[in-house]
Amino acid sequence: MKTGDQVVQELPWKWNTQGTIFLIGGLGFMFDAWDVTLNGFLIPLVGAEWGLSPGARGWVGTSNLIGMAVGAIVWGWIADTIGRRRAFSLTLLMFSLFSVAGAASPDFVTFCVFRFLAGVGLGGCIPVDYALVGEFTPAKVRGKVLTAMDVWWPIGATLCGVVSAGLIVATGSWRMLLLVMVLPALLLFWVRRSVPESPMYLVRKGRGEEARAVIDALVRRTGATAEPWVLPEPAPKAKLSPRALGGQLRDLWRFSAGITSASWALFLTVFLVYYGALTWLPSILISQGYGNYAAFMVTTLMTAIGIVGVLVSAWLVDVVGRKWVIGASGPLAALSLVLFAYQLDIDFAAKAWITAFGFLIELTIPALYAYVSELYPTELRASGFGWASTVSRIGAGFVPLIFGSLLWPHLGLPMTFAVIGVLLLLASLWMAVAAPETKGRELDEIGAQPSAQGAS
Repeated sequence: MKTGDQVVQELPWKWNTQGTIFLIGGLGFMFDAWDVTLNGFLIPLVGAEWGLSPGARGWVGTSNLIGMAVGAIVWGWIADTIGRRRAFSLTLLMFSLFSVAGAASPDFVTFCVFRFLAGVGLGGCIPVDYALVGEFTPAKVRGKVLTAMDVWWPIGATLCGVVSAGLIVATGSWRMLLLVMVLPALLLFWVRRSVPESPMYLVRKGRGEEARAVIDALVRRTGATAEPWVLPEPAPKAKLSPRALGGQLRDLWRFSAGITSASWALFLTVFLVYYGALTWLPSILISQGYGNYAAFMVTTLMTAIGIVGVLVSAWLVDVVGRKWVIGASGPLAALSLVLFAYQLDIDFAAKAWITAFGFLIELTIPALYAYVSELYPTELRASGFGWASTVSRIGAGFVPLIFGSLLWPHLGLPMTFAVIGVLLLLASLWMAVAAPETKGRELDEIGAQPSAQGAS
């Protein structure tokens, strides 16, 4: 007899059922993209208002990204402990409150503190959203759906560019760039309260009556044939404590050192490349003589082409597999940045290479999100993704600071991007031998055999 989580993974996909979860989860992801992209626009504007040095300006992005690093691990832990549904809503509420506070900051230090706290709230969106959406999605379409989730990222980044460029022309105030995000984010917080708890989470926690209500409703709404199913043995109850958090980290490495190290290495290097470009591109272009509006719009072009990249990635992951998409597109994206930096003085070539980067990196990132969210069993899924995301946010969080004060001034742009690109290539090679392919496999089937590494 099937278990409840097997029933959920074998249901037909319906837009009015699982698709609703995809849309609501994706909108939260959109705000994550909007806020990260906004760092690049805030750096020159905040720096000019408070007369900051290039090194000090890096704290605009660093404070926010480090907050997201903390949020990714804390909210992933909370989601695995108290449930996806409550964490799903509270992440956006925290982000909204501290974004308003950031817009009212009287000085740069206060501004950085509030950007950090807003980042803590928003940093939980990605691990929580991916865990929830993945656990509602049937196995046969899970790769496409989780990869397609990333289409919300270039949409959010592009909206940020268009709205920010328009607001700068209309008001000239960076504070309005923060405030404009808050109203739709609060509206989404309200909508998220209607989302049911993850059925796989309820099953694993032994909450039988709630699990049956959610699963039976899914069967009815998707038109699937009702059949008997049983609850598996519940996972041990987890407690919210620092000791439990440390135990969770040990569990990830005990589950598979190869999978965990490959996940961390990929997240770190992919986002070193991406955040390095996204955060500093407006400043790089302004240093080349572009005005604020023009620099913002070139950045917007880079993010907009990523929408096409995500759609191509969603198709490719189930054709050639997650690992091939990540391993090929990531290093090529880094190479396009190096070529952009070498030809920065040639206007058409620079724009062509940065557009190529926007396309290629959005082949990589959605495939990476889908891949890592599939590698762990249900009881570790949100926290496994959250820890990997935390590593990337910590590493990438220092990119704005290190990039502006050390790498760019001393190595130059081409060599800076080349060094980071080599690290990404090495991480891709490690993935090839240390982690399994997940294409077409049920979630906990993958987690049941963590030692099955290499291409499969």
